[in-house]
Amino acid sequence: MSRWVDEIATVQNYPEFCREQSKVKQMVTEFRARAGHALSRDRVRGNIRRAMDGLVTKRLAAFPDVAELKQLRDQGELIRDHALANLPALLEQLEQRCNANGIQVHWARDAQEANGIILKILRTHDAKALLKGKSMVSEEIGLNDHLRRHGIEPIETDLGELIIQLADEHPSHIVAPAVHKDRLEIAELFREHFPDEPYSEDIERLTALARRVMRERFRGTRIGLSGVNFAVAETGTLCLVENEGNGRMSTTAPDVHIAITGIEKVVARLEFLAPLLTLLTRSATGQAVTTYINMISGPRKPQERDGPREVHLVLLDNGRSRIHADPQLRATLRCIRCGACMNHCPVYTRIGGHGYGTVYPGPIGAILEPQLQGLAVQGELSQASSLCGACAEVCPVRIPIPHLLNRLRYEHVEGSAVPGGKRPRMQGTLWRGWAALHARPMLYRGMSASLGRMRGLLGGPLAGLFGPWTASRAAPRFAATSLHALARQEGYADD
Repeated sequence: MSRWVDEIATVQNYPEFCREQSKVKQMVTEFRARAGHALSRDRVRGNIRRAMDGLVTKRLAAFPDVAELKQLRDQGELIRDHALANLPALLEQLEQRCNANGIQVHWARDAQEANGIILKILRTHDAKALLKGKSMVSEEIGLNDHLRRHGIEPIETDLGELIIQLADEHPSHIVAPAVHKDRLEIAELFREHFPDEPYSEDIERLTALARRVMRERFRGTRIGLSGVNFAVAETGTLCLVENEGNGRMSTTAPDVHIAITGIEKVVARLEFLAPLLTLLTRSATGQAVTTYINMISGPRKPQERDGPREVHLVLLDNGRSRIHADPQLRATLRCIRCGACMNHCPVYTRIGGHGYGTVYPGPIGAILEPQLQGLAVQGELSQASSLCGACAEVCPVRIPIPHLLNRLRYEHVEGSAVPGGKRPRMQGTLWRGWAALHARPMLYRGMSASLGRMRGLLGGPLAGLFGPWTASRAAPRFAATSLHALARQEGYADD
């Protein structure tokens, strides 16, 4: 597979990809319509607001030492950048070590190849169902729908993912898939799908019910699938973190374990896991450590009593090598999927994950999805931000999300990546006029004085001149007297 890995270093850059995409597919993401619908769902907004406030508080308490947090973030950023700088070599090393450990490695260029690999493994073992631990990559490739089309039942074992599956929805958060639902909604959902069980609104009883149902499935299903938080090239070890134990059951109880991950999740050495796991768990849920940390380095050995007899690792590209080729956008791939950027984002907190309409929502989704799918398809998501910078302030590996959003906005609007551009002609003319006005002091002062005298009209009959700005904001009102004039009245020199 070394030839395929070499392509990572030579893949086309991002603007070229967008130009190609624009030739074959131009579509409106309808983000504004989805966001508007999300804003009308008061119950969902309340659930998300309460959950995000709780996670923000827990994260703050988890990092009481500012100096320690800075040091951890320094380490996390360096570890992830080191992995990305050496990605082709580390992937080859990972494959070699995994093969030596007995793990079968599969390479998938895109979602279609990944789904085909997993389906082939399932058919080889005549499987009719697949136990699934939590995996955002499986959501990315649309695995559940693919399996159903081929007569195989996907069984979600994570409690949040199970709730979402029963509700026939998609996850709304990368860490807490059902964060938009409250216990009353979940109780009704369980009553609908498990009518023989006593109705309860108690969280512990609902969890116990899910546990009983899942245990029967663990006993009877031969193949399990999981995601991977980090893959260690040095030892060929797959690291998974979880809180419920379902991930451990999905990877040890079945005869076959399939792990799927993006190629960017590799790290060089086992010792690098310690700071990354500390950053991940504290940033995600405020825990000092998750309940379960699983290290998988191979299938069951002859002298061992449990564990899978086969372990497969599917390494997915699906656009990541293209992102990797751009020196600036590469920082996107540092992400360790903690969800902290979502928890602190004023946009996500108000519209939730479903408002984005993508697998990865929130600030990380706003920069990742346009790169994975192309600006012609998801470029509008780059506008789904107030650029307040909260996401960058809390990101444990210091992804400069606001800077990347500005880069993507520029390419989406100016048309450097999409022929024809997206900027209305009049808007471009207005911005050029604004630049010319601010470059000429006398002209600027004359215009300011004129606007001051017209302030009554601009706030009323002529408010429509400000276009979409006034759809959700009050029209700006210009001061009757400029700052320069006020300064002169106070006796200050007009510099």
